[in-house]
Amino acid sequence: MNKIIAIQSDDIKKVNVKTDTSVLLAKEAQDQGYKIIWYETKDLNFINSKVLVYGKEIKFFNNKIKFYKIIKDIKFDISKAKYILIRQNPPFDINYINSTYYLDILGGRKIINNPTSIRNVSEKFYSAKFIKYMPPTIFTKNFFEINNFFKKYKNIVIKPINGYAGKNILFIKKIINKKNILKYLKKFDHVMVQKYLPSIKNGDKRIFIINGKVKGAIKRIPKRGSNLANISQGGKAFETKLNKKELKISKAIAKSLFKSKIFFAGIDLIDGYLIGDINVTSPTGLPQFKELTGINLAKEFWNEAKRLK
Repeated sequence: MNKIIAIQSDDIKKVNVKTDTSVLLAKEAQDQGYKIIWYETKDLNFINSKVLVYGKEIKFFNNKIKFYKIIKDIKFDISKAKYILIRQNPPFDINYINSTYYLDILGGRKIINNPTSIRNVSEKFYSAKFIKYMPPTIFTKNFFEINNFFKKYKNIVIKPINGYAGKNILFIKKIINKKNILKYLKKFDHVMVQKYLPSIKNGDKRIFIINGKVKGAIKRIPKRGSNLANISQGGKAFETKLNKKELKISKAIAKSLFKSKIFFAGIDLIDGYLIGDINVTSPTGLPQFKELTGINLAKEFWNEAKRLK
């Protein structure tokens, strides 16, 4: 098998090398002697019973400004890759789903994360398996149910089930506007509704799970005046440790994800509560963990990948 890794991601020109986990994974693989083929979902084709991509062979550098060079454009039979990484950013839309159909054809290839599993593991709804570890939470599209929940808890958070990166989140306090909520539901369909946790001001914890193992965590604290700890929303990362409760929850979820054939995931906890985000489509945070701790989990990623059968 060729020492080639194919990475399905976004336009390389739009990547923020300082925060991008995909680049860190690619650079580590390159350091281990692999060639990197970078492609987008639009580059997938099924022709003559083969999955072909119009990709780019890329070489990465440690330089933070000019961090890559396109060696050549290439038409590539993706079955010849040793590993395939699905790393494009959400939204988890029909384009994302269609790309998993292409990769499903490859069968037993080492695809991370497994394309069938990505379709089955909803990043929000999968957390319903672990409702006992969560703050009061419902999933619905019914305004009546949302209103009842609001009356009980007074301060709530509403998130689209297919939302990502802290986008399109509603924080409702004191007054609920039926017209606005109905408009929101029409746009985003089913939602997760959760009791607001004021301890978010002290940050959340992003936990990294690789091949069923809890490998580390960072703490993310929102910028002043914000309830969003996501790095992409201005949150700042800090070094942290997991307490016994957090480790117990993380291990339980890691075990379940392993059974569901999810190799790499990120989960978020606030004050010891799972808040419903189980990121499997394109988990992030490894560069921040490396910067804070000096530990490169990209090495752990590839060490664990070599154990896959």
